[in-house]
Amino acid sequence: MSNRVGVLAIQGSFSKHIESLTRCGHPENQIAEVRTPEDLSQVNRLIIPGGESTTVGLLMQHVGLDKSISDRANQGMPIWGTCMGMIMLAAEIEGKTQFSLNLLDITVRRNAFGAQVHSFETKLSINGLSEPIDAVFIRAPIVTRTGSNVDVLARYQEHIVAVQQNKILGTSFHPELTSDTQLHKHFLTL
Repeated sequence: MSNRVGVLAIQGSFSKHIESLTRCGHPENQIAEVRTPEDLSQVNRLIIPGGESTTVGLLMQHVGLDKSISDRANQGMPIWGTCMGMIMLAAEIEGKTQFSLNLLDITVRRNAFGAQVHSFETKLSINGLSEPIDAVFIRAPIVTRTGSNVDVLARYQEHIVAVQQNKILGTSFHPELTSDTQLHKHFLTL
């Protein structure tokens, strides 16, 4: 299986993550779309892309990916959630009782920067990366609480927008919508 990367392909910007992985030099035959627990069993790391968290949560539960992803995370599989993916990984979602995987000891606030029309792109410094990255925020969440074992990797206007807990990475923004592959490369080293 070597370094086979799965991208959750239920909804959202999964094809853009696949393009970013290819752009940073990861072999196409080592990238797979994940839609079922069987698909997940064929990869050794997973990206959960942006999308609509309520819908994706319901679909994950319907096909059994919720349990499969949790089991694999508990076995040490690296997982990265971008935007909605970070919401799915969170232990708690402010003001919501919706499903989450509870794999990242954080509390998130959905749509913290406003609606779709308030989307923006900015340069963002990330702890551990040599250069600032381009970050696209679209109806992005923020982290309002971190557990003691969570490292804050980036802030935007004092809001926490990137975190890491062991091999679990969460970002509020969409690096896959830019040409910058630094975070994808970082994820491949976890």
